[in-house]
Amino acid sequence: MTFLDRHLGPRPDEIETMLADLGRDSLDALIDAAVPGSVRRADELTLPGLEEPLDETAALARIRELAAKNTVRAQMIGQGYHETVTPAVLRRNILENPAWYTSYTPYQAEISQGRLEALLNFQNAMMDLTGLDIANASMLDEATSAAEAVLLMHRANRKVKRGVAVLDARLLPQTLQITRGRLDALGLEHRTVDFAAGQSLPEEPVFGVLLTQIGSEGQLIDVAPLIAAAKEAGAMATVACDPLALTLLASPGSLGADAAVGSSQRFGVPLFFGGPHAAFLAVRKGLERSLPGRLVGVSTDSSGRPAYRLALQTREQHIRREKATSNICTAQALLAIVAGAYAVYHGPQGLRRIAEDVHVKAAYLAAGLGAAGLEPVHADFFDTVTVRVPGRADAVLAAAERAGINLRRIDADTLGISVGEPHTWAQLDDVLAAFDAAPDGQPGAGFGREIPAPLARRDEYLTHPVFHRHRSETAMMRYLRELSDKDLALDRTMIPLGSCTMKLNAAAEMEPISWPEFAGIHPLAPAEQTAGWLELIEDLERWLSAITGYAGVSLQPNAGSQGEYAGLLAIRGYHRDRGEEGRDVVLIPASAHGTNAASAALAGLRVVAVATAEDGSILLDDLDAKIGKHREELAGIMITYPSTHGVFEEDVAEVCARVHAAGGQVYLDGANLNALVGLGAPGAFGGDVSHLNLHKTFCIPHGGGGPGVGPLAVAEQLLPYLPGDAAAAGAGHDAAASDSSRTAAGRAQAVSQALFGSAGVLPISWMYIAMMGAQGLREATRTAILNANWLARKLDPLFPVLYTGSGGLVAHECILDLRPLTEASGITAEDVCKRLMDYGFHAPTLAFPVPGTLMVEPTESEDLAELTRFVDAMSAIHAEMTAVAEGRVPAAESALRRAPHTAEALLGADWDRPYTREQAAYPLPALRTGKYWPPVGRIDGTAGDRNLVCECPPISAFDIDAHDDAAQSAAAQED
Repeated sequence: MTFLDRHLGPRPDEIETMLADLGRDSLDALIDAAVPGSVRRADELTLPGLEEPLDETAALARIRELAAKNTVRAQMIGQGYHETVTPAVLRRNILENPAWYTSYTPYQAEISQGRLEALLNFQNAMMDLTGLDIANASMLDEATSAAEAVLLMHRANRKVKRGVAVLDARLLPQTLQITRGRLDALGLEHRTVDFAAGQSLPEEPVFGVLLTQIGSEGQLIDVAPLIAAAKEAGAMATVACDPLALTLLASPGSLGADAAVGSSQRFGVPLFFGGPHAAFLAVRKGLERSLPGRLVGVSTDSSGRPAYRLALQTREQHIRREKATSNICTAQALLAIVAGAYAVYHGPQGLRRIAEDVHVKAAYLAAGLGAAGLEPVHADFFDTVTVRVPGRADAVLAAAERAGINLRRIDADTLGISVGEPHTWAQLDDVLAAFDAAPDGQPGAGFGREIPAPLARRDEYLTHPVFHRHRSETAMMRYLRELSDKDLALDRTMIPLGSCTMKLNAAAEMEPISWPEFAGIHPLAPAEQTAGWLELIEDLERWLSAITGYAGVSLQPNAGSQGEYAGLLAIRGYHRDRGEEGRDVVLIPASAHGTNAASAALAGLRVVAVATAEDGSILLDDLDAKIGKHREELAGIMITYPSTHGVFEEDVAEVCARVHAAGGQVYLDGANLNALVGLGAPGAFGGDVSHLNLHKTFCIPHGGGGPGVGPLAVAEQLLPYLPGDAAAAGAGHDAAASDSSRTAAGRAQAVSQALFGSAGVLPISWMYIAMMGAQGLREATRTAILNANWLARKLDPLFPVLYTGSGGLVAHECILDLRPLTEASGITAEDVCKRLMDYGFHAPTLAFPVPGTLMVEPTESEDLAELTRFVDAMSAIHAEMTAVAEGRVPAAESALRRAPHTAEALLGADWDRPYTREQAAYPLPALRTGKYWPPVGRIDGTAGDRNLVCECPPISAFDIDAHDDAAQSAAAQED
């Protein structure tokens, strides 16, 4: 069988059955009826350099060839990226485990208790290490986290409303560039201050100061007086920090900081050529409601037991739109889970030992260099030694490379050496030899420089028992299994989420991402060492350009929201360079995804809503009215196609033409591209720019809420506005490493800190496209449309499909209207979501884009048996709702309202409900085999928000038995 046969769910005979149910003679006939001719490709899709699809064996062999073109070195470049060790138990049981990487964002908390607990561990670790009260469940990268922190200070500072931001000149280059860009887009003023040179805060009002505890050259910085000066001036203070160093350094919270940011990459997450890596943002109490990103909180379930959920602004962008605090939709959940598990596995003593080892080795280098007359530039450091070698930097760099080691070139006279967890004494001696220096003493003896007293940590951290109980690999393996067993992921069941495209993430696609030749490459390594990466990236850029019909692609945006933001910055830059700075209005349909409006606001654009008709399509009369009103200030329009309602709008080309006629650009949101690949190209029917979701359409898994990749595809006129390189200033590397890579050539503001964003997961999409080929991609799209229409046809008699296109057909998803039956029964769409857990299903998308509805997307990877199982579940739920509507069962006491049902509840001595235990647990006979048991009952979300707790709860709250108490006691004695 071909890979296409493995990827598609329905077998040929099942396709015939489904087409017959739809009254269609062929799949061609269905597609011709569903997809408007105005958006269809005029030619067949071809992929440059890929005449035929590769089978799994051939694709793995080819990507092995690409991997072999990368050169693995000991990476001592630093600059925000450090070598680390991923414990095999974490790599095997999290990173390479579909129970973790195929799970969805934990919006349905009852079936997400495992990943929520793992994310809470991450939050708790970052809170403890930073000494602050609340930390979120990850950010996209350190630089954007710093930028978000500055914007948070601007929102939250009630003393200074119209001041400037002050940025420490010693921040990492990428942090400075990203933060400046975010502030510039919003018209907020900023000043970069060189505190090391004696400069002080400016005379003008300052709303926030962004400091760094470790400078870009590795120097330790006493930030306490700077924080005090900021507070004296009425400003807030954020500190960029390294969580591993914080085991030795005073926490930002203890020094008076309001917030702290950083990357958890060195907590067991590979370099991945720049990402994905989980950053963090921690804040003091009182700022939690301004915190961007996701926040895991502790609440209680229907039995009163502790349970986890996403707290506060769970889907803030959909609620507040352009007034949202950020546009972040995807986080880095999978990588945060790895980092949190790394902290659990090592515990406070283990992390401190790693930090001390790194520090001792850096001191060993400093001593050897000093003995050779090469005194480090900075006397106080943690892991990075900066040294001047007048006129010799390139020669030393080359000598180190010959020894298999990469150093950082700061300039022709200066080099940086950053020590990581896996670096050996022998490698350190090789580094010294490259400088013509020799060891000054025996390795490991007497090199531990004391951290200066004002900078040293004195308080404890990671005191919760979870960071003390899993020292052996056996214990850790079982803990990870316990957590994953609580979750419902794609490895167990279809996840029919509209607009989220939870399709197969094939094992062959996933396999290469943890190969050292991909995972072990530093993003600032010399270009000649990254040839395989650059060739893979070039392939993807060309393939995605061909698929979308655009002139060029940037793979930098590391989330769909960042792709939106980059696309809008491109539109702004285009108008600005044409002397039309005043074009700052973007039209957005009222039904659009909430991040569209939030991204527009962050890009400094004004949002004007366009009304939609009852069928979900854009109202052309209202479009004309808005264009007429804002013609001279129109920057463009944002359209999701197919629409957010799951329909191919017939007049999309006409909408594009009208906006172009008024001088605007057209942003075609690619969130729903899974209904277009191979059939239509956004760049061919009116689009000027689109972002794509590789974590949807092109098989990168959701990972419990990230990583995401949101590449930006643009037409010819927007090529110069693709994102640039945030690390180029002071990076000491060849930013334009690949002549064919337009990403590096863009002169626009970077949107992510790494040139190629979350490059580490790009092999997944490369493998998918290589194995599918052009025709395979087309068949995937056609099958996705078939599956969606078959489900819509089967479910419409029960729950009417709210929107359809011509001929009563949908695109890749459909919206089920539960409102009539809700009105009759009192049973809500949320009740249905909870009851579906008893049937072993993850719920569809709840209440978006229409309250009281469910949006369903089956994808092409689900076969007829799984689709039928979902129809059977929804049919049974319809019958249960009908019983309530007819007064046979009280709504408050129904299985729907009391769902989900835990094994504990069913085994209880008392059962006073008006339905049987069997009806609760086994509403369908098929559930008796492979039953999934929700680990908690329905969670009280309101209580969780009113009494916000975002740290690991006391262990006693979970009724730990005597065996666990003994294990706790033993762990405490050991520590």
